[in-house]
Amino acid sequence: MFNGEVAYQSGLNQAENTFDENFWEVLPVEKINIKEFLVDEDKQNPYLERAEEKAVKAVQTHGMSIKGKEKNSLIDEAYMLLGRARYYSGRFIPALEAFNYVLFKYPSSNNINTAKVWKAKTNFRLENESTAVESLNLLLQDEELLIKDQIEALSTLAQIYINKNDLDLAILSLQSAINIIKDKDLKGRLFFIVGQLYSLKNEPELANNSFQKVIDLNRNIARKYRINAFLEQAVNFNYNTGDLDILHDLFNYLENDRENRPFLDRIFHVIANHYMKIDKDSIAVKYFNKSLATKSKDQYLNAINYHTLADFYYDQSDYITAGEYYDSTLTKYSVNSKPYRLVEKRFENLKDVIFYENIARENDSIINLTRMSENELEIFFQPYVDKLILKLEANNNSKKKVVSKSNSLFDNSKSNDKGGFYFYQNTTVSYGRKEFINFWGDRPLADNWRWSSQANNKLTNTKKKKSDSKITGEKLTTQYFIDMLPKKQTEIDSIKKKLNIAYYKLGLIYKNKFKDYQRAISKLESLLTNEPQERLILPAKYNLYKAYKLINNIEFSDQIKLDIIDNYAESSYAKILKNPKLALKADSQSPTERYRVLYKAFEDSDYERVISDCELNILAFEGEDIVPKLELLKTIANARLYGLKAYKKGLNYLTLNYPNSNEGKEAENIIKNVIPDLENNNFSNLSEGLSFKAIFKFSSLEIDLIDNFKTSLDEAVNKEKVFELTTSQDIYDINTTFVVVHGLKSISGALGFVELLEIESDEILSKSYFAISSANYKTLQIHKNLDSYLELLNKKN
Repeated sequence: MFNGEVAYQSGLNQAENTFDENFWEVLPVEKINIKEFLVDEDKQNPYLERAEEKAVKAVQTHGMSIKGKEKNSLIDEAYMLLGRARYYSGRFIPALEAFNYVLFKYPSSNNINTAKVWKAKTNFRLENESTAVESLNLLLQDEELLIKDQIEALSTLAQIYINKNDLDLAILSLQSAINIIKDKDLKGRLFFIVGQLYSLKNEPELANNSFQKVIDLNRNIARKYRINAFLEQAVNFNYNTGDLDILHDLFNYLENDRENRPFLDRIFHVIANHYMKIDKDSIAVKYFNKSLATKSKDQYLNAINYHTLADFYYDQSDYITAGEYYDSTLTKYSVNSKPYRLVEKRFENLKDVIFYENIARENDSIINLTRMSENELEIFFQPYVDKLILKLEANNNSKKKVVSKSNSLFDNSKSNDKGGFYFYQNTTVSYGRKEFINFWGDRPLADNWRWSSQANNKLTNTKKKKSDSKITGEKLTTQYFIDMLPKKQTEIDSIKKKLNIAYYKLGLIYKNKFKDYQRAISKLESLLTNEPQERLILPAKYNLYKAYKLINNIEFSDQIKLDIIDNYAESSYAKILKNPKLALKADSQSPTERYRVLYKAFEDSDYERVISDCELNILAFEGEDIVPKLELLKTIANARLYGLKAYKKGLNYLTLNYPNSNEGKEAENIIKNVIPDLENNNFSNLSEGLSFKAIFKFSSLEIDLIDNFKTSLDEAVNKEKVFELTTSQDIYDINTTFVVVHGLKSISGALGFVELLEIESDEILSKSYFAISSANYKTLQIHKNLDSYLELLNKKN
């Protein structure tokens, strides 16, 4: 029994010492992590396991049950030890059995009340809370109840009341326990919990009184409670009546006392929140970052720091910085938590801003550099070259490592030389590309850019080749960077086009999504002064008009309105401005009518036109209700030309950008319920099926040849009345068109169908074709895997 008690105490001490206090929530009364409903196979605390073994050995070896009565007075102690060891191991049902054994077999034992308390504690853990409360309240009426049992009973009652959110009864139970506790460390912990409960009740003065009692215990209590008591008092500070100097003195002490270093993460966080409250944002940001710099193990604290900074920059309309912090926030919150979902949604909304802002900045920087003279460029690049050479000389072990460290250097240079940082960062990939490139990869400026696998333009590829080569100190000259600048006017014009589209997209995003009208105006005006493409001018002016109108700048909005009416009189925008009711009419220029025309083109299999015209109309009607419809139509047309992968990309884009529209919901439904059935790209047995097709393959450029061939084929098919064949002209992809004969009954019949007809046309007889079942034709069109099918067909033949 002695050895068992020693092991039990060691196990309990180990559990308490390794317990990770979560000061973001009300602390549990028992300072241990109990893994509920452990089974015998689960790994247990070795000390508690040893205590249980010793208790069992004591009962088995030294029990003296004679005529149903135990003669060894220590056996009830063994059962109590057995029950407590099982309780703290999380094996509550076996623990309950041990306590019940004492109650039923040893009614005259001096451990009866203790067994009743522990039985109630175990019932509480088994969620029999009402039974536990009734038993404990009855026990507390017993004047002979030992103090240690009173403390256990009151502590358990307090935890039950906390769980039931009955805070008044919880506080009453804790205070009763505090009054009889002699252990100052436990007393201070319960005082801290009482303070937390008063804070929950929104009674800061009573809460601070309890926290002060924790503080007054000084070194008689673990320092973590004392420091957090100070911080809780700071959180409860009354900014209307409190003395800020005293609060600042407290922060100074907490921050500079060497003994507080393990708690600086939370200290800096509380100080940062304080400065946020008194509108000293720059100091607050500094302290939030200091808290993050401690590399705290408290992931929730890190998440709150990142989240608060993200919200701050978001409110300041610094969306790029906000996006970076939201991205970091997501790595700290639990994936399925509500905060994670809220941050994820906001971050998704920012991705377009981040993308187009980076496009705008980098291309604006390049354009600015192309306007400099050779001498100006040398002056501009020389500081970069000098600093890079110094860094290379300082560390020759890893050029990549050296270059990655130089990123901070460029960040600091950004404000002094407009544009240089962005150009440099994009043309020297090995020196660290922008955060966007790290997140998304190098993407072309196009619809569905999130999923695009297309290669970037020639200029970008040239930059990649140059930047991927090893750079030595000898190559680091101003001329090296000057040579990387675009020289041809066509390249410069291409960059300008990208810049203008970015400006236009940003203007619409800021206006429609973020309601940041001033920023929208800035972007749209930058576009209009930068030699924009013709197709962007009118929609940009119209959106600029709407932005000025939304901020009640009547003078400027009227100027733009008159400009559109006078210079673009035949446009839909002018008609809408002259008579807003026209926007609801389905005339030839209305969004509804444009959609109808495009849908007719889709039915006619003119998919390329549908895609290009949808893109133009999406641009023109940005923010209008018709846009999700156009996006869905474009997605389906893309699927017809490019297959399932393009279809999924378009659907995902719809769900991300138009989640509340009918089209967005339809896209989500298709992703969940339809796409899984389309994923299989394997062909079924080539000869299986009831319906087969013969397919003639043409280049899509052979328009006249296709028409003549189909005419001859139709004549031959119409003469044959037995087989009831039909023909069609189907688009396979952007380069290939099929002429298809439908209604054949077998693979052999499809392969030899020409022999079934009286075909006299040499044009048909000389054209090769292949056979395919209707099921496999569907797979072929969905996955665009013609080569795989033909290889399979050739193997069979």
